[in-house]
Amino acid sequence: MSARILVKNLASTPEGPVTVSGWVETVRDQKKVQFVVLRDESGACQLVHPVPEDRDQIADTISGLAAGTFLTVTGELKLDERVKLGGLEIKVASLDIAAAANPETPIAADSSIDKRLDWRFIDLRTARNNLIFRAQTTLEHAMRTFWVDRGFIEIHTPKLMASASESNAELFELEYFETKAYLAQSPQFFKQMAQSAGFGAIFEIGPVFRADPSFTSRHATEFISVDAEMSWIDSHEDVMQMQEELLAFAIGAVKAKHGDDIKELFDVDVVVPAIPFPRIPLAEAKRIVAERGYEVPRADADMDPEGERQIAAYVQETFGHEFVFLTDYAASIRPFYHMRHDDDQSLTKSYDLIWRGTEITTGAQREHRVEILEQQAREKGLKPEELSFYLDFFRYGVPPHGGFGMGLQRMMMLMLHQPNLREVTYLFRGPNRLTP
Repeated sequence: MSARILVKNLASTPEGPVTVSGWVETVRDQKKVQFVVLRDESGACQLVHPVPEDRDQIADTISGLAAGTFLTVTGELKLDERVKLGGLEIKVASLDIAAAANPETPIAADSSIDKRLDWRFIDLRTARNNLIFRAQTTLEHAMRTFWVDRGFIEIHTPKLMASASESNAELFELEYFETKAYLAQSPQFFKQMAQSAGFGAIFEIGPVFRADPSFTSRHATEFISVDAEMSWIDSHEDVMQMQEELLAFAIGAVKAKHGDDIKELFDVDVVVPAIPFPRIPLAEAKRIVAERGYEVPRADADMDPEGERQIAAYVQETFGHEFVFLTDYAASIRPFYHMRHDDDQSLTKSYDLIWRGTEITTGAQREHRVEILEQQAREKGLKPEELSFYLDFFRYGVPPHGGFGMGLQRMMMLMLHQPNLREVTYLFRGPNRLTP
């Protein structure tokens, strides 16, 4: 058997014998000629089989093909400009079925998202969904390239923890031999440990878990977090500058490699953001939103989702930008480890990054002085003795540092203008979904 050729490489292959493998997308079974659209992981091509008068075995086999059947075909590659799929078609000489599909497909293009997620392996067999994960691969690779080229170290932090990394209210608890363990909500503590270890600048792209019973379009109980932390910063401004450079580089890589395909399949223009991103203190953002006719109805000092959409609309109208950093959040709504401003202890050196109206990042300069960390923990109602393993990181010296955490699926959702995380997550996990 000839070596298999990917469909995307057929255009550069000389006319003549070729072998392709993939799954059947459609069959047009006409009396005198049969057409099959075969798709592999790289694209789709057309197979053609003229039906002889005495009808051969290949004709009978094609007549019985169900959509989704995986097969290998050997035949003659011909250039035919009338063929829509790249002007190429393969005249079938032999056909070998690797695995036949059930003739009744359980989902259709107009099936609900929940139904499609039940049959996700079939739902993913479309060029559109395939492109999501090709673009995601490019995005992750570009971020890794950006960091590695700048001397960052990639780490892999544990996902089993003895105590909370963020809030006790969002912990998944599980049995762990004779004790209890918790699934990590964030690599935060271990990112900071790397600063104490003298690593300088680190990053991680890995899963995190939140026991949050939210059913919104932007929440999941398991998702991929993109995290970075770096030493020797002067303020959270250094972290924001690194992040905006990272995003411009990574989104630019996606546009360069997949921009045309994204335009064709999603009708979306990938916008590479200009640097610097706009920066607006939270108090000023709330004032701007109020002037636009929206009063944030929260009891605490935070911004709500509608407020984020309003400030994003203002930034787009004023600066023509899809991103905005909201800075200087109140200490009352930030974790104990966020550093506070010297001149106003009620505010932290922290930020949220909003992309097209949705928050994708929380970042900050961290407090690295152990006595202040202990004090701020007590103010939050935490007992320093229960945080001893974390506080120990700071008892033997640690440089000024800061970083951020960013949701990968939210990035993909916003870049591709999708309505929810479920569309861009390989296998979604939420309060009512644990399968497939």
